[in-house]
Amino acid sequence: MHLLILSIVLSLTLVSGYPSLPPELFSPLIPQKLFATAQLQSNTPTFYPQYTTRDSGTWIFFGADTWTTGFLPATFYALAERATLFLALRWLEIARASVTGEIPLETHTTVGHDVGFLSFPFVDELAINPSNDIALRAVKSFAADLAARFNPIVGCTRSWDTTNTTEFNVIIDNMMNLEVLFHAADLTGNDTLRQIAISHADKTMMNHVRTDGSSFHLVVYDAQTGAVISQGTVQGYSKSSTWSRGQAWALHGFANMYKRTQLVRYLHTARSMAGYFLDNTPLDGIIPWDFNAPLVPPRPADSSAAMIAANGLLWLATQEQSLIPANFSGASRYIDAAIKILNDTTNSFWAPTWHSLLSNGTVNNPASPPNNLTGTIYGDYYFIKTGNDLVKRGLASSLLGLWL
Repeated sequence: MHLLILSIVLSLTLVSGYPSLPPELFSPLIPQKLFATAQLQSNTPTFYPQYTTRDSGTWIFFGADTWTTGFLPATFYALAERATLFLALRWLEIARASVTGEIPLETHTTVGHDVGFLSFPFVDELAINPSNDIALRAVKSFAADLAARFNPIVGCTRSWDTTNTTEFNVIIDNMMNLEVLFHAADLTGNDTLRQIAISHADKTMMNHVRTDGSSFHLVVYDAQTGAVISQGTVQGYSKSSTWSRGQAWALHGFANMYKRTQLVRYLHTARSMAGYFLDNTPLDGIIPWDFNAPLVPPRPADSSAAMIAANGLLWLATQEQSLIPANFSGASRYIDAAIKILNDTTNSFWAPTWHSLLSNGTVNNPASPPNNLTGTIYGDYYFIKTGNDLVKRGLASSLLGLWL
């Protein structure tokens, strides 16, 4: 298989009132880089990229039983969505080959609550072929795995497992994994899955989200009583700070909860969390790893948080426009903000010589040594997905070359 980019036709000037998009959003380097990454996988992939080295931007691969595994095949599906028909068929071929390494995880995985992320490429496949048995089994199995982690006393799905049977850990990231419960409920008619998602979102809204719209990364509950034991962080700067990627996961997740349920409390929460994110973005537009981390020494950026937030803001804008009457002013605010984040992040961190599309992601800054200044597969996924969503909204268009 060979990749040949024949032409790039772009329309990057948005409808009146919106700023221009960064040209890198539809760069020919995107399919070239993703094709090169596909070539690094075997015909039966067992390893997937998660983040890059800090110096050369080379992908570091991990075994398939990892929370980030679904992002690479989901990225291939995103390129298929973007492409013309012939091109799409070739990207689908790559996507379907890449996802085969996930199939054994349908029967056994150790990723816990992150099965929602694993489900992404299978959900994409079902959008193309609703009768695909492998994808159907995967989505149902991953939803069952997540539902099995639900504690009705706590009202949440468990995040990390611990040896302490009293402690029940729940992190803000779980908001993004709830979608697999809705997909499985749609497939099976099992409303219990939907109710689990609603319960989890309600408890997250109550105990993770502060009154100013910021968030705790981690809430520890008592598994026997449901009482809150502690509120704090693992990935952020301090117990009272706001980890930017967690904030981005949550604003995206609550916008989706409103779309799925039409319960207005989720729309209010998504607005509040988006407001905090935007109000605390520095003047240079660079999203820091933690909004409350000290400026000295310089705090690292997180391009992945920026891309997740940009995509979440577009999703929130869609919900604003779905209201009766439509909230066009609110939608415009979130679209403007998403495009600004795209421009500011791309201008600073587009990495043409790296395996990844963007640099300066922060994987885990409190780690020893800190894991930052890298490319991330999930940051790249949301970069591409955001471009696709702008095209689908009629705010940009692209004809992204051809496979021959």
